[in-house]
Amino acid sequence: MGELCCVDGSRLEVIPIPSRDRGGTPYEVTLQLERDGEVFGSVGERCGYFLATLARTLAAARVEDSPQACAWPDEDDRFPDPPLHAALRAHGAGDLTPREPELFAFRHRERADVASTGELRCTLRTFSTWLCAGDGRGGEWRLARRAVVEAWGVGGCGVRAVLTSTELAGFLTALVSEAGRVGADYRDVLVSSSVRTPHPASRAIIDC
Repeated sequence: MGELCCVDGSRLEVIPIPSRDRGGTPYEVTLQLERDGEVFGSVGERCGYFLATLARTLAAARVEDSPQACAWPDEDDRFPDPPLHAALRAHGAGDLTPREPELFAFRHRERADVASTGELRCTLRTFSTWLCAGDGRGGEWRLARRAVVEAWGVGGCGVRAVLTSTELAGFLTALVSEAGRVGADYRDVLVSSSVRTPHPASRAIIDC
């Protein structure tokens, strides 16, 4: 499972629950959310493939020769371009990109589900900190990029965690590894990434 320490001091656990075909074989996962050991919600039906893909692209963005490394020297600030952000920029609509691009957003079954069913969302935000010069007469802005993971439970209560790139990578690795442990294997997605899961390939008969 993936575990997050939230800014309010609570602990959010994200637990992959296998989705099974008619024969009972796991082939995908849904995420169960628990806050401080209490059930918080269920989101992201069949989201494992997307999480594995994000883990792969995040690993690629964090390496020293990545395009992101040119703009963000600190590895903790490096994140992949979200799909919508990249698509708009590719079509020359960079001025239309959202100020807080979204890496993922999961609700109970579909993105169009009502918020009362629970939600898990991750956006990228840039924070600015003023660093004073040693002589006290000047300084510079230090920019840091962070992933903000927000979760809402079925009762409408929300929690938030702020993660570096390293922390998000660890969170995704834990989720993908646990998904593999319960039978949903994504080694084909992760083949070009440093993220690995040692689980056998699934032989599920998918019935969507």
